[in-house]
Amino acid sequence: MTPFAYARAQDASDAVRLAALANASYLGGGTNLVDLMRETVAQPAALVDVSGLPGAIEVRLDGSILIGAAAKNTAVAEHQVVRQRFPLLSRAIVAGASAQIRNMATVGGNILQRTRCTYFYDNEGSRCNKRSPGQGCDAVDGFNRMHAVLGASDACIATHPSDMCVALAALGAIVHLHGPQGQRTLALTDLHRLPGEHPEQETELAPGELITAVELPALSFATRSAYRKVRDRSSYAFALVSVAAAIDVEDGVVRDVRLALGGVAHKPWRAWKAEQMLTGQLATVDSFRAAAAAELADATPQSGNGFKIGLAGRTVVAVLEDLAKEMQP
Repeated sequence: MTPFAYARAQDASDAVRLAALANASYLGGGTNLVDLMRETVAQPAALVDVSGLPGAIEVRLDGSILIGAAAKNTAVAEHQVVRQRFPLLSRAIVAGASAQIRNMATVGGNILQRTRCTYFYDNEGSRCNKRSPGQGCDAVDGFNRMHAVLGASDACIATHPSDMCVALAALGAIVHLHGPQGQRTLALTDLHRLPGEHPEQETELAPGELITAVELPALSFATRSAYRKVRDRSSYAFALVSVAAAIDVEDGVVRDVRLALGGVAHKPWRAWKAEQMLTGQLATVDSFRAAAAAELADATPQSGNGFKIGLAGRTVVAVLEDLAKEMQP
């Protein structure tokens, strides 16, 4: 591990000031960053510890929830109001890691965790444009069973590993930021970038910008929601495909729907096309299949992951069908 300086922030403004040091990184629970530092994939000159910043979960009168970025994943998953109003978020977090990791990991760190692509982690023997821009991507012609089928590029086919972020994308979460230029908000669906020609640029964060909170807007029908993760084994495995969904059905017609996919793209994938197709349509298996097919129409398989396209479609249909049945009188 490369030597580094360390400082503990007292508040968000202090954290931003300390991070002005060259090549400083923010440290929350450290469940991802410390691993990357051990492998010398990440080599920050300084760490700014933000684990002591606000991690409260505030339930607002309008039905929204504001979650401090330092909140532990366990605290969010077990929060009574989160479980009642946004059950898909609780289920996604529990599906994402072991209890020990959830007890350490923070919400802000979960959002910014980096890909688990094995070529990205192999700092000695593999080419990776995300780790070393312009080097090439060994995953394209290598073992790519876990890799992206949506939004990828010739430069990078890695996937985003977070389960929590898939649920947040479906819920229309808003990320609160604090940086050298002040405070701002950004939709979570706009936070992560697709790889394009610059996969090393993973987010829209400005230099030194810090996530301070995540806001969940009120969504009445999110009480009828689900998160389903398909993986090689029942625990401690990243998603081959995951689906986060909430649906509002009245008299057999879809009034509103929220849908996001994980394990298929470089970022949590909000299924805008499928949502648009389903709204106003009968809540039937045929409608669900057509919407899933439209969302996946531009999917591009690699040599080892073509099965993901069909798997994603079937999982979307199964989740929506189950939710629709729950709403039948």
